[in-house]
Amino acid sequence: MRTLWQGLIATAVVGSMIATGDADDGLKARLKDTNASLTDIWVYNDIQQGMDEARRLNKPLFVTFRCVPCKDCAAFDADVASGNAGVRELAKEKFVSVRQVEMKGVDLSLFQFDHDLNWAGMFLNADGVVYARYGTQSSEGSDAYNSIEGLTNTMQRVLELHAEYPHNQEELKGKRGPARKVKSALELPGLRNPAKYAQETTRQNCIHCHNIHDAEHQHALDSGTYSPDLLLKYPLPDNIGLKIDRKSGIRISEVIENSAAAAAGLKVGEEIVRMEGQPITSIADMQWVLHHLPLGDATVRIETSQTGMHDVKLKDGWKKYDFSWRGSMWNAPPRFQAWVPILGADAKRKLGLPEDETAMEVRWINLDSLGGKRALDDGLREKDVIIALDGKPFHGDTRQFNMHVKLNYRVGDDLSLTVLRNGQRQNVTIHLVE
Repeated sequence: MRTLWQGLIATAVVGSMIATGDADDGLKARLKDTNASLTDIWVYNDIQQGMDEARRLNKPLFVTFRCVPCKDCAAFDADVASGNAGVRELAKEKFVSVRQVEMKGVDLSLFQFDHDLNWAGMFLNADGVVYARYGTQSSEGSDAYNSIEGLTNTMQRVLELHAEYPHNQEELKGKRGPARKVKSALELPGLRNPAKYAQETTRQNCIHCHNIHDAEHQHALDSGTYSPDLLLKYPLPDNIGLKIDRKSGIRISEVIENSAAAAAGLKVGEEIVRMEGQPITSIADMQWVLHHLPLGDATVRIETSQTGMHDVKLKDGWKKYDFSWRGSMWNAPPRFQAWVPILGADAKRKLGLPEDETAMEVRWINLDSLGGKRALDDGLREKDVIIALDGKPFHGDTRQFNMHVKLNYRVGDDLSLTVLRNGQRQNVTIHLVE
């Protein structure tokens, strides 16, 4: 899918002019990376050079990860990389960072973040201590949470953490994840087509960021440890009852009624200072903490600016949310191997279908897949209109339909659909085989 990452760019910002070599120019040309023009700011495609420069200058490292060809977040990436004067000044004067256009050599133990994002930023000390993460996405859209004001607020908080380093080193430990068994994406055991990705990087063979999650899912399948719970990555603070002002990044704008946060006494207007002892600079920092809590009953300790410490008690299933925007969802089992876009109001009206219920037309069945062949054998046909799931109307879009299948069915289960074919209702039961 074109909304997914095809290449990653880590962005290192230095105060002095850094020349761009012929190899970098070639990579920029192959990727058509027009936002990588400020060579006096960005170290290009060389994280180690950025780390060395950060150590020499005693500045924090600012790393952005971005897919060059991806349309989502393109405007935000342009603002960060070359457009916004506020970001540019901070980046040039206060930080060192790296714009890394491929994920192949990135240290997966050090750079752990939500790999389904279209744009993400990380802030580190040159010794590998993580200060912060920035970048959040949801079903609202790729840019619903990202803003220049939000980013610069996080950058200012990172500068405060850097000024206190190494005295705050202990409380920053949790911001770096546990070491992974493999160092780079090319070594991931579940990665498909590694030989293709190992070739010279172009737009056609970048390792998509979501490919990392895809490989994790595949390895879990191969080792018999897969669970749909793996899809419930990086939940928003909304899941525990907190809505955070997106430009502030840490101020509570709403405490959801009857939520775990409300029961714990958190208040609108105060700021999240720490979660599980980790300093919080952004919503992405909060997601990092929540990501590492169990899906079942859990407690998260939150320190706020006004009312102090709160133990927020979470009940089993608290991580569930609408993850249908995630690119890595599509490769997770079971795979419904048909393209079923939703019908608009006029089309439903002509078919005599209720306006408030979802109808999806089968436009294409993937007969190159086992699942598509089985769906055809079980009676599904192109131009069928799916109007019910397990005998009940479905409310949602195509992505949410696929999410529902992946969360509620397993390979080997039967998927019962009601379809409209030539004006007649028919039941089609598809045995899910992959």
